Amino acid sequence: MEPFLRRFFPHVLKRMAEAKRGNEYCVFDSQALTAFTSSLYVAGLVASLVASRVTRAMGRQAVMLMGGALFFAGGAVTGAAVNIAMLIVGRMLLGFGVGFTNQATPLFLAEMAPARWRGSLTAGFQFFLAVGILIANVINYATARITWGWRLSLGLAGAPAIVIFVGALFLTDTPSSLVMRGEADRARAALLRVRGPGADVEAELKGIVRTVETARQGEDGAFRRMATRREYRPYLVLAVAMPMFFQLTGVIVISFFSPLVFRTVGFGSNAALMGAIILGAVNLGCLMLSTLVIDRYGRKVLFMVGGVQMIIAQVAVAWIMGAQVGKSGETAMARPYAVAVVVFTCLHTAGFGWSWGPLGWVVPGEIFPIDIRSAGQAMNVSIVLGLTFVQTQSFLAMLCRFKYATFAYYAAWVAVMTVFIALFLPETKGIPLESMATVWGRHWYWKRFAQVQRKIDDAPTAR
Repeated sequence: MEPFLRRFFPHVLKRMAEAKRGNEYCVFDSQALTAFTSSLYVAGLVASLVASRVTRAMGRQAVMLMGGALFFAGGAVTGAAVNIAMLIVGRMLLGFGVGFTNQATPLFLAEMAPARWRGSLTAGFQFFLAVGILIANVINYATARITWGWRLSLGLAGAPAIVIFVGALFLTDTPSSLVMRGEADRARAALLRVRGPGADVEAELKGIVRTVETARQGEDGAFRRMATRREYRPYLVLAVAMPMFFQLTGVIVISFFSPLVFRTVGFGSNAALMGAIILGAVNLGCLMLSTLVIDRYGRKVLFMVGGVQMIIAQVAVAWIMGAQVGKSGETAMARPYAVAVVVFTCLHTAGFGWSWGPLGWVVPGEIFPIDIRSAGQAMNVSIVLGLTFVQTQSFLAMLCRFKYATFAYYAAWVAVMTVFIALFLPETKGIPLESMATVWGRHWYWKRFAQVQRKIDDAPTAR
């Protein structure tokens, strides 16, 4: 928004005015501008690591309450900002809220959902993220013509924060979390509340208790066990690989900076904001489709289809921008080719929307055993937020230097991650959390580590 840039980043606005025949790739290359965006994520990274211990000690519900309160404070500060320092402080408060809620919410969904619906219900986390992104883009477009519209756009972050906080007050904590904290009676009451008052929950509760007792090595040292013990190697690899690949799809920087990308290929300010709305709508529609099929066809099929689609889209964008804008960035792109960039960007967003979008949260939420579940989720969230910080801080500089090859770079990473998923991710469709260890024992590669775990579990019996 030009009033926002004029108040906080006038050098960027000046560069835009001077870029009539300059390098279109480098117009928005500003470390101050990217610091405004990325400060949220470095704060979220720190918060997610702290939230691991808080989630373990206080439960999922308490962390969601804390996240909602911090997010509301961040929205209020950014909406009232009078200088860049205040903007960044507000963004960091938002980041703390993101770190806490991203830690607790996927765990809450995975632990509360019945196994046969767990994929769809956990995918709801990403679905409502997409709803929020779409609403935010619509608000940006609607307020772009108002001089103080940027304040409304930033301040309204506090509205969903109120929903998070008030909604969490009406939730019960998860049975797994309650059993881990020694509150079996409350765990039974929680199961009855979500399964229905007439449901027979004793078998499910016994399975949770058995799993917790087996894993009762104490969650203190969970990170150390993941890093040093051979039988935890599959979890460590997936805890690092899944969030890393989630970020390297390139969708984060496309969703954040799509208006700038669309302006680079020749669209005006309002048209670029409308392009962001279109991307948000495509992402939301594909997430809805994913929610319907994720528990029918499984995780790996969606990963494969989405991966191939994203590769094709990113290679096409790189080719069009290379042929039309060139290396210098001084050639104006013809409108049909600019529209084609938008179409292929939508195709990329669609591929992400029914693959890595929901599955990047579903799979990490279900693969970890309970003794390292909080630690595994904390690692997942911290890597996601850490790489988001790196990418948001570096993308505009990368676009300025790599130019159209930026999109080929992301296409190469999507190819690598698609091969990795095909070879190393076991299918988890329909497997209860308490029985998840069986999928590792059947996997062609990970079974060697599962055998180590089986020997450890059988050792007391042998004696």
